[in-house]
Amino acid sequence: MSYDLVTFGETMLRLSPAGQERLERAGELEFRAAGAESNVAVNAGRLGLDTLWTSKLPDSALGRKVTNTLRSQGAGVDVAWSETGRQGTYYLEQAGRPRGTNVVYDREGAAVTTATPADLPLDEVADADAFYTSGITPALSATLEETTADVLAHAQDHDTTTVFDVNYRSKLWSHAEARDVLEALFPDVDVLVVAERDAWEVLGVERDAAGIAQTLADEWDFETVVVTRGEEGALAYESGDAVTQSAFETDTHDPIGTGDAFVGGYLAERLDGGSLADALAYGAATAALKRTIPGDVALVTPAEVESVLAESGGEISR
Repeated sequence: MSYDLVTFGETMLRLSPAGQERLERAGELEFRAAGAESNVAVNAGRLGLDTLWTSKLPDSALGRKVTNTLRSQGAGVDVAWSETGRQGTYYLEQAGRPRGTNVVYDREGAAVTTATPADLPLDEVADADAFYTSGITPALSATLEETTADVLAHAQDHDTTTVFDVNYRSKLWSHAEARDVLEALFPDVDVLVVAERDAWEVLGVERDAAGIAQTLADEWDFETVVVTRGEEGALAYESGDAVTQSAFETDTHDPIGTGDAFVGGYLAERLDGGSLADALAYGAATAALKRTIPGDVALVTPAEVESVLAESGGEISR
């Protein structure tokens, strides 16, 4: 079977108290699978694409919890099972201002940090329409830095469109460390997704969204650059033209995973033949819906996304 989209990266188990409870007081924790690349695979899969998430997991009950969850949510799964290494987790304590949301990672020694190209389904990458990973993956270990580079190059060699989200995490590496590694990967990236703040702080492109997109496209020969801007929406630049998309109004129940929902929605529409403008709109609508849903994943349907678009006066033919 050939897939529309293959993704590669770590999926952790997310443990969080209900509501805005403090971790130190919590008597119970919600137990969910969560990871940028698997989030995108699930999100795009629920919106019509044939998707496959690939990674390396410990051969344990916790590893199987991850794969069982992702399959049940709509993504294909292909993992290398490891007798060594552990299942990464993170603890999430949600709160509004002024306390703010806090994330505590517990992922050192995770099995995924030893993943090499030999652990991954490279034939599926070669046959896919698109391959997606993010800047989280090469930040996790020197081995994953090399593996990310090798798989991106493999996808390029087989004319698979490569999509890369900078997705900077300050708890994993510094701005300077990230920039050096990411820029080494950029020659094998076709579509770059970057948050406006990451372009400023990590990539050193201190311009407005349109300037960021054009500068990066010109410097690295990206086919498409998508700049996400939080409450300001998003902008995409391709073939010399820029397209903007406003964010949709939404009640926020759980903001974690909003960016992955945007990317999943964007790719679902774009890989289905949609225009750049339609893909941005689809991504923005998916992201708005995600903020109403607990957990990291946008458990939505195409009809729900299209309803958001219709209410705003937009229309997409799928």
